[in-house]
Amino acid sequence: MELHFDIVDVFTDRPFAGNPLAIVHRARTLTARQMQALAAEFGFSETAFTLPPTSSRATYRLRIFTPTRELPFAGHPSIGAAWALGFADVIRIGDVVQECGAGLLPLQVDRDGARLVGGTPVVGPDRDGAQLAGTVGLTVNDLDPALPPGVASAGVPFAFLAVTPEAVACAVPDPGAVARATAELTGLAVVAVDREKGTAHLRMFGPQVGVTEDPATGSAAVALGVHLAARGALPEGRSVVSIAQGAELGRPSALTLQVDVAGGAAVEVAVRGGVRMVARGELLALPEP
Repeated sequence: MELHFDIVDVFTDRPFAGNPLAIVHRARTLTARQMQALAAEFGFSETAFTLPPTSSRATYRLRIFTPTRELPFAGHPSIGAAWALGFADVIRIGDVVQECGAGLLPLQVDRDGARLVGGTPVVGPDRDGAQLAGTVGLTVNDLDPALPPGVASAGVPFAFLAVTPEAVACAVPDPGAVARATAELTGLAVVAVDREKGTAHLRMFGPQVGVTEDPATGSAAVALGVHLAARGALPEGRSVVSIAQGAELGRPSALTLQVDVAGGAAVEVAVRGGVRMVARGELLALPEP
């Protein structure tokens, strides 16, 4: 069976920015081992594989792999794959439902990109700010005292380390230290938040899942919404936060986070981004099953 793939850039309005993604279509004949090997071959932070759904409520199913492991959920593969399927007229433009390891997730696909609703908001434990800061070459003097460090999830969990605006670009991760400090998590998000402007500058380090630094992380964006609500940094009702990521890697990315807060907690989080097609191709060889 011929297997075709797309390469798209996600969370951008132009090619060769944002986060690159490979999408292998109609991959039901592939084993998990083959998918993992193909993800390592493409070498992007994630590679997505589209499959028929197993739920009658889903439009399609998606499996997501970093170069070293499978993830139950990730933002830029979800948005990129939905858009690519719509671009090819495999699914309709508009409201769709993605089946993945995090459950059934709604998306709205349009001509320029897609909006993804994250998984169930979960607030995790507080974390030691000095320890986390040390893993990225920062100190307690770089921390934002208004946003204590902690763990949050909306599909997959991240540790959040809020710092001063000038400290984000100064972070230099020690991959081994980051992996040890956040071994049970998807990664460490170092972020500066401007509450008055509704903006954030974020970097995500996930060496334990094979991603030293990610140019754009939709799953971290929706988890950030959960974390901000839990820290009282967002008002009741709906807030929008514009997130910049990836400039330090030469891949500037723009993510739009939407958070619905009730009773001081996030009840729904969503992220939107643009997608651009870069390449299409066919797999001419497959790894051993």
